Amino acid sequence: MQLEKALKQLPQSAGVYQYFDKDQKLLYVGKAKNLSKRVRSYFSFTPTLRPNPKNSIRITKMIEQAEFLEYIVVNSEHDALILENSLIKQLNPKYNILLRDDKTYPYIFIDNSQPYPRVEITRKVLPSKNITYFGPYSVGAKDIVDSVYELCKLVQKKSCLKSKQACLYYQIDKCFAPCELHVEKNVYEKELNKAIKLIKNKKILIKELEKKMLFYAQNLRFEEAKELRDRIEKISKSQLHTEIDLATKENLDIFVLHHEQNRAVVVKMFLRDGKIISSSHTFLHLHNGFDEDEIYKRAIVEFYKNTQPPITPTILTEKKFEDIEAVTEYVSEIFNKKITITTPSRGKKKQLIELAKLNAKELLKKDKKSNFMQTQKDVKELFKLEKLPNRVEVFDNSHMFGVATVGAMAVWENGSFIKKDYRTYHLHARDEYSQMKELLSRRVESFSKNPPPDLWVLDGGDTLLKLAIDILSSNGVSLDVIAISKEKIDAKAHRAKGKANDIIYTKDEVFKLLNSDKRLQWVQNLRDEAHKTAINFHKKTKLKLDNESKLLTLHGISEAKVKKLLNHFGTFEAIREASCEQIGDILNIKDAKTVKKFYS
Repeated sequence: MQLEKALKQLPQSAGVYQYFDKDQKLLYVGKAKNLSKRVRSYFSFTPTLRPNPKNSIRITKMIEQAEFLEYIVVNSEHDALILENSLIKQLNPKYNILLRDDKTYPYIFIDNSQPYPRVEITRKVLPSKNITYFGPYSVGAKDIVDSVYELCKLVQKKSCLKSKQACLYYQIDKCFAPCELHVEKNVYEKELNKAIKLIKNKKILIKELEKKMLFYAQNLRFEEAKELRDRIEKISKSQLHTEIDLATKENLDIFVLHHEQNRAVVVKMFLRDGKIISSSHTFLHLHNGFDEDEIYKRAIVEFYKNTQPPITPTILTEKKFEDIEAVTEYVSEIFNKKITITTPSRGKKKQLIELAKLNAKELLKKDKKSNFMQTQKDVKELFKLEKLPNRVEVFDNSHMFGVATVGAMAVWENGSFIKKDYRTYHLHARDEYSQMKELLSRRVESFSKNPPPDLWVLDGGDTLLKLAIDILSSNGVSLDVIAISKEKIDAKAHRAKGKANDIIYTKDEVFKLLNSDKRLQWVQNLRDEAHKTAINFHKKTKLKLDNESKLLTLHGISEAKVKKLLNHFGTFEAIREASCEQIGDILNIKDAKTVKKFYS
């Protein structure tokens, strides 16, 4: 047996191991300080090779399907942890737990080295000892900064000081105008300290905003009052209310997990100077069982990633978890100093854990309404999907006779379209098959930053379905795919005819469902959203191309020559990048010089 032979050959080194099934489909990725010891612990060897009875139900199911394994040796357990996390994000193994927390949380900062410091937002740590940071903020950072400029007479814009002349902000009493007028350092410093106080204390900030909102309303400035009302609402939502007072200025990051059946939520809570400044959460779909240790490990590793945060916290978790030493070492390396991960059993810190847990339970209770919609269950069963399709990416492309070729990806999650996660692409390929290949390949390349969903839906037929499966397979990614296309009428799929029925293709079957079937309607809704997104982006791109084409025509390059260039280079961006000689090979040197002069 291949698996048994591989088990006997495992080295006593740190590394990452991967289990595959009989179809060479990736089942699980794990890391080990000692590959031989760790991997062999999954098995009992007498009287025959079988899963270890101490395994969880999830791991037992995985081992029963495993036919062979591969491993990668690395220098340390720390390296193994990083590689494991990267592979899980990119390849989406069936039995691993995937957290889609790809956000970088913003910080508010003040650069004290400036003569007149301003309040700004950053997502990157800036290399300076003179910078004061506040955060991280899961939501509301921009609203806090906008509110500070509403209430404090600070330099409002970076460009203000360069103007050397007092502007509108001075006239409406929102700036001291140090660009033109002499402003005493202590006067500006007092205003800056007021801003810091507002950033640190949301209660005071909200109270001041409410006063300003009332002032605007009484003076019939209703638009400004409404803007402040909306801002107050956003800032209030970002705040966890608690009477807990640590009586210290500790910085704490708290991670708490709560689960019910096949659904879980991880709550992250951030304390700075002993006060809760923000919290966030990530929902999880537990498709193939539950592993608390893996969720804690994945949540912490994914949250800190590879960028050194500006504020060093102590990390609190509700429970101790396996691999805590490796995770501690990883986070310490990110911060470039010793970080501790602890589980408080009593006192104020234990109360903070209980507060985070209470919020986790409430979040899961609120989310139950959208949990496991019957249509999703039916779709999973009918199309024999590996996972419940809670998050779906839908693809379509659009062009007009090969011009303005674009692709679009719409994203649906738990009952609604997530507009902020949509992506649009300029494509270079000529035919629809190659366009979809380019579109899907580019999406696969981004899996390391933005992990795969539960399902791909393509606007196309069996040929495009096979293309998608081949692309995923060649990259080792485990992901369900279905395609939907119009039934051919007179050898053509005319959307406008209205008589053509949609056909759904899966890896193993073809489905012709009734128009009233909820499962068909669900897929159609997804397809139509991607189609609309692609069409809208195509129109914008085409308009831009038409405008650029007209400008070239005005400079002496005929429309026919513009088309000739586009047919060769694909886009105006490529024409812009091309050398005079390359353009001359398509047209002539005189025209090439005209084109280059136009773009210079």
